[in-house]
Amino acid sequence: MVTREDLRALPKAHLHLHFTGSLADETLAELAAEADIRLPRGIVGSTPANLSPDQRGWFRFQRLYDAARAVVRGETIMRRVVAEAAAADRAEGSRWLELQIDPTSYGPFVGGITPVLEIVLDEAARQSGPGFGMAIIVAASRTRSQFEARTLARLAAQYAGDEAATVVGFGLSNDERRGDTAEFRHAFRIARQAGLASLPHGGELLGPAHIREVIAHLHPHRLGHGVRAVEDPQLLHQIVEAGIGLEVCPGSNVSLGVYATPEHVPLRRLYDSGAQIALGADDPLIFDSRLVDQYVAAAEAGLTRAEIAELARQSFAISLAPARIRQAAAADIDRWEAAG
Repeated sequence: MVTREDLRALPKAHLHLHFTGSLADETLAELAAEADIRLPRGIVGSTPANLSPDQRGWFRFQRLYDAARAVVRGETIMRRVVAEAAAADRAEGSRWLELQIDPTSYGPFVGGITPVLEIVLDEAARQSGPGFGMAIIVAASRTRSQFEARTLARLAAQYAGDEAATVVGFGLSNDERRGDTAEFRHAFRIARQAGLASLPHGGELLGPAHIREVIAHLHPHRLGHGVRAVEDPQLLHQIVEAGIGLEVCPGSNVSLGVYATPEHVPLRRLYDSGAQIALGADDPLIFDSRLVDQYVAAAEAGLTRAEIAELARQSFAISLAPARIRQAAAADIDRWEAAG
């Protein structure tokens, strides 16, 4: 049996982590106390109960996330979020982190969305070094207009790059049932023309029909989640053939009620289909589940040490990490597998 400590030692790339959602419980509680902000019950100390994939459950999730986001005020706190996300990932064996942020909520505290991105990128540069790198994904929200998404895409394009501490992708997050996917195609075109990867969410709250819309209009390099592609074998084959990566987050799938238990998350079926997978923690603050926990779930789902090593390789293969990071990780993953 692969132990948690074995999994912690495995080199990994972390491709699905949200900015405020990366916070530790104790950090959020401390920041809220300093700002004299009262947090909703259940957000600190345990996984919130009664979340579900329907509108009511998502509303509760969003209320908790918004309450946490309201605590992130000013440059000092924003830098702390980035630094602690990097530290938590390094402690779990991550060599590469792609941290996703929608700058609009934080702009009022630092003078606009451009300073937000400048601050986050500057701190990402401080946290990156020989053994660990991080980059930023700028994301628009489905709950806001396509025109705001275009503004964010143009902002992201100004900082596009293929190294650590740059913007490497453009995303679309929030409730999959909101907004018209086709309307966001203009923003994604702007991002792709700047060399940014297309990284929209899709296929967690909604099923194959929604995934097909995302693929048709947004041309994803990776899908945030995408787990429900298993409900349509033809669609899953299309995803595999197109080389679209899947950012699978078992902890959030279960916490949101998409699947009843970790055993029901179709990780084995996705793996056996040939899909390229990167496990992600999504929002550890809300779901009380970090990166290593996702690999523990994979082991408990019956994946062997060799298969878990392959998951780690895939996480780098579909990442936007520089070649030097991917090559060094590949050699160390081989050694990790052989050590078993």
